[in-house]
Amino acid sequence: MEEKEIENLSEVESKPETTNKSETKNWETNPYRNSPDAKWYVLHTFSGYEQVAKDNLETVVEKFNLQNRIFDIIIPMEDVIEEKNGKRKLVSKKVMPCYLLVKMIYGDDMWHNITRTRGITGFVGPKGRPLALTEDEIRKMRLEKVDVNIQLEVGDKIEVIDGPLMNMIGTVMKVDSANRRAKVNVEMFGRETPVDLDFSQVKKI
Repeated sequence: MEEKEIENLSEVESKPETTNKSETKNWETNPYRNSPDAKWYVLHTFSGYEQVAKDNLETVVEKFNLQNRIFDIIIPMEDVIEEKNGKRKLVSKKVMPCYLLVKMIYGDDMWHNITRTRGITGFVGPKGRPLALTEDEIRKMRLEKVDVNIQLEVGDKIEVIDGPLMNMIGTVMKVDSANRRAKVNVEMFGRETPVDLDFSQVKKI
């Protein structure tokens, strides 16, 4: 569990619970990731080796030029705001300790590359064989961006429906329609604080 003290809640950017994607690979722009053969799988890791396994698997992708086969490697995390000894902290917690979520186009030729990666013990599935997540599981875990049909304007009142600020009420201060994000003032701990939210995290009230 990682935590940091919050001096100003403007540091808090509420985000989907499983957005720990590689920031350096730009895999989201790879056209192959939208192939119908690209599916989500769960990998089991040694306890406490989630980050090591993720880093090592990214190295394997680069070494064996698997950029068109493996597109996302995620450590499922969620951010929660806790108050301890009168201080507010943003705490990142693992949602599924000992597991990685990977979007890939799987084939038998991938088996050894993945299961021999340091920190990974194997796939989650019948007898350790890969079993892709269902559409319902993907939706519940928010693994794919959802195209939300919502139009926001400055001054709109909204309710936060996802992330550490869930159920809080706010006022839209700025709208970035191109990136489907909005700057919102929410009332927390007796004062208004600006936060950056995705359209999928809010609903108009």
